Amino acid sequence: MLGRVSRFATVFVLIAFVFPTSGPAQEAAPPTLAPMLRAVTPGVVNIAVRGQTEVDNPLLRDPFFRRFFDLPERLRRETRAAGSGVIVDARNGYVLTNNHVVENADVIEVTTKDKRQFRAKLVGRDPQTEIAVLKIEASDLTAVPMGDSDGLEVGDYVVAIGNPFGLGQTATLGIVSALGRSGLSEGYEDFIQTDASINPGNSGGALVDLRGRLVGINTAILAPSGGNIGIGFAVPINMARQVMEQLIQHGEVRRGRIGIAVQNLTRDVAEAMGVRMTEGAVVGQVERGSPADRAGVRRGDVIVAIDGAPVHSAMQVRNRVGLKQVGESVELTLENNGSRRSVTTKIERAPARDRQEQFGLNRR
Repeated sequence: MLGRVSRFATVFVLIAFVFPTSGPAQEAAPPTLAPMLRAVTPGVVNIAVRGQTEVDNPLLRDPFFRRFFDLPERLRRETRAAGSGVIVDARNGYVLTNNHVVENADVIEVTTKDKRQFRAKLVGRDPQTEIAVLKIEASDLTAVPMGDSDGLEVGDYVVAIGNPFGLGQTATLGIVSALGRSGLSEGYEDFIQTDASINPGNSGGALVDLRGRLVGINTAILAPSGGNIGIGFAVPINMARQVMEQLIQHGEVRRGRIGIAVQNLTRDVAEAMGVRMTEGAVVGQVERGSPADRAGVRRGDVIVAIDGAPVHSAMQVRNRVGLKQVGESVELTLENNGSRRSVTTKIERAPARDRQEQFGLNRR
């Protein structure tokens, strides 16, 4: 009897706790990103750019002007552009943005959230990764803390913050739609795809996780109709950080080479080679005397990991090797004829003839 009374009393207490019969209504606070955004948005800036570019002289389209007037073939026109940036070092005033925002700039002005304006110095830019670094002389800046883009998963919530259409600072919420996207340019690509709205003017802005950590630099949209259709792309912050360090140190990214050509290990290629794996990068060519050749890399080797991180495609090989500085070592895990081995090689400075291709690596 006492046991039944005890159980009844316990149930009554739980019901009274969950559904109180008296007192003010207990309402849970609605979910909100406001505290995170209050902390992060002071670190996102607006960027205004003035510059000049050359265009064809339109008067030369008319035969009359071409015949009777000595006109220049090219004219210089003033250009204006707007974008976004992210303060990543408050003490030194370093700002990350996109290369295409500042590539034709003569004057770069940065406006912080509290409406302070600063003339920015271009530290360096890298068209291959679409990353540029600016520097402003200012105090009381707020930096956005960097996260780890390698820890992102499809489905993670992210927030894009920037200056779309010059309207002023705007935040949009979405998810990570895909990782490792490529094919948008001829550069080094490993884009984060998101459905958070990214529009013109968002370029160079922040992509942050729900903790307010910077995981990407917003870069591009896929917009065949001219507007946002929920497909935006951001440079992973781990890639942007490596580029930034070189730009600050050298004013440019000093890439080198290891002297191999690679291609994706597809099912057809794997079947032709008689291997069971269906992911990785097959070494199709090794340049004689190159760092890879000296380290013992051979044609037909399958690169399955770089510095211990798994490799699923030739693009990953290109990105991971391409982001290392000249003189750094790289460990390649190779598989051939069922046996696995590891070799270590150093990145060497690419000859001038190889600079366009970088590292002697080809995408196929």
